[in-house]
Amino acid sequence: MIQLYTGNGKGKTTAALGLAIRASGNGMRVFIGQFVKGMPYSELAVIESLPLIEMQQFGRDCFIKHEPEIADIEAAQAGWKLVREIISRQSADMLILDELCIALFYKLVESSKVIETLRNAPPEMEIIITGRYASDELIALADLVTEMRSIKHYFDNGTEARKGIEY
Repeated sequence: MIQLYTGNGKGKTTAALGLAIRASGNGMRVFIGQFVKGMPYSELAVIESLPLIEMQQFGRDCFIKHEPEIADIEAAQAGWKLVREIISRQSADMLILDELCIALFYKLVESSKVIETLRNAPPEMEIIITGRYASDELIALADLVTEMRSIKHYFDNGTEARKGIEY
C-alpha cells in the first residue's frame, strides 16, 4: 500500500516515524529517506539504536525557504537514485519518503518519474510519503491519504521550534 500524510498541520513525519517503529517491532526492514532535511533532528539519535531501521537525509542544513539552490536539487536527486535502488532491490519492507511532497513541489525530483517508480513498486512494499502540497496525481495514486489540518498552532503566537518536540 501507499500511504500519504499531507497538509499544513503538524504530525506528518511523526506519524511516519510511528509506523517505522511499529514495523521494526514486527521484524520489518525500514528505510527512511528524508528529502530536503539535513539538520540533526532528534529522531536520528533514536533511529540509530534500532537495527531494522535505516535513515538517510537528502537535504542540506537548512530547510528550503525560498527558491531551491543547485545543492538542494543535487541532494534530492541523489536521494531519489538511492530510493529507486532500494525499490528495485526490494531491500526494505517499508519505505518512508519523508517530505517527498516538498521535493516534488520545488521540482527537486521529476514528478512523472516518481509516480512511475511508485506505481511499479513491489506490491508487498509498504510506502509512506509525507509533506505539504501533495499533488493531485500523488493523492490519486495513494491507497490511504490523511490530511493534517492545522486548527491552532503555538507558532502563530511566536513560539519557536522546540528541541525534542519539533526537531
